[in-house]
Amino acid sequence: MTERETTRLIAWSHELRQVHVRLREALDLTRTAVAEGRSAEVAPRELLLYCHGFCAALDGHHRGEDRLLFPAIRAAHPELEPVLRRLTQDHSMIAHLLGELLAAVDRVAPVAELDRHLEGAAAIMESHFRYEERQLLRVLETLSLDEPPEEVLGPL
Repeated sequence: MTERETTRLIAWSHELRQVHVRLREALDLTRTAVAEGRSAEVAPRELLLYCHGFCAALDGHHRGEDRLLFPAIRAAHPELEPVLRRLTQDHSMIAHLLGELLAAVDRVAPVAELDRHLEGAAAIMESHFRYEERQLLRVLETLSLDEPPEEVLGPL
């Protein structure tokens, strides 16, 4: 194996960690925007942008995993099927929570309601990320996948 191939293989685990860091940062920015919305420092339009941006980024990440990453892992490591099934179920649950958050934002729900939606999404997201990292980082260090990282892990 060449040094370039080794670097690319190991980079998938690094890429996943970095995407999770950026999604956590996007969530923090969104939560800050909602908190500042209490004092009307953030206009409802700006709050819409933060929430829609965060939701689109997280959804894009999960769609890329479901479409490209998980099938590649499944092919190389069929024994991980139960893990991949759980992660896919998490994606579905998180998508539902994000849909509820966006509906609340679109109808200009009170900040307390937006906080509850973000809190719920944050709890599930963090649990999901930690489980995914525990279960998949080692696998990603040896996974051969020739797709661009932004297609596999989302555009973030």
